[in-house]
Amino acid sequence: MRSTVLIVATMLAVSAVAAQNPPAQHAGQKSVQEMVSEDPGVKKARRLLDQMIQALGGQAFLNVQDMEQQGRAYGFYHGNPSGQGSVFWRFWRWPDKERIELTKQRDVIYIYNGDQGWEITYKGTRAEDPDEIKEYLRAREYSLNSVLRGWLQQPSTALFYEGIGLSQDKQVEKITIINSKDQAVTIAIDQNTHLPVKKSYFIRDPVSREKDEEAEVYDNWRLVQGIYTAHIIVAMHNGEITRQRFLQNVTYNQGLPDSKFTASVTYVPKK
Repeated sequence: MRSTVLIVATMLAVSAVAAQNPPAQHAGQKSVQEMVSEDPGVKKARRLLDQMIQALGGQAFLNVQDMEQQGRAYGFYHGNPSGQGSVFWRFWRWPDKERIELTKQRDVIYIYNGDQGWEITYKGTRAEDPDEIKEYLRAREYSLNSVLRGWLQQPSTALFYEGIGLSQDKQVEKITIINSKDQAVTIAIDQNTHLPVKKSYFIRDPVSREKDEEAEVYDNWRLVQGIYTAHIIVAMHNGEITRQRFLQNVTYNQGLPDSKFTASVTYVPKK
């Protein structure tokens, strides 16, 4: 991955210099952008991405405006299940609104709207701490939806083909996507179904300064309203499972109202 990042940094640097000082171009001479676009690895990565998006539902997937999910979630500690899990209801609206309701009574609620977040319990509504919201925003920025519907629209995003391998006992081809912020995501794509098997990225721990791998694994794909939807999602940290979600019901494009994603603070926790 380090070599890939260096290649991208070099390309971006060369492109920036070329933009400021365009050289005289002789007949038949190719620009940096043309040479990059003709790179066989870039072409293969783009083809695999196009196949994956088409497998997910094509324009139906890319045009999803909102989603409602109901299922059960489990937490893990050191790779082992902790507790009996919890039912949940999740409401999501592109690009930056989300509401999660927990417990059978649906009396623990988390709401996210833009760069703000709230927790609602029997005590009332509080604003989430800066560290809590920072972690959530980072996960949202690296989400599959953000990568496929956001990053790929940026002209400076770079694509790289990483080769064939095994992931979750499936034969996959891997591609890496790097955006203008030098954020990188690697996606393992099933060679048979063309659906994503795993998405992973690295972040630097603010305390230890070591790189940690965050990953999501997708399984049990089902067709819902013309969109293939993973009904099992496993989150991992440095190779260990941290949580699992099992979806029971999913619906798309129900026209979720703004009221689902708004909240007002009613109390401030004592420090």
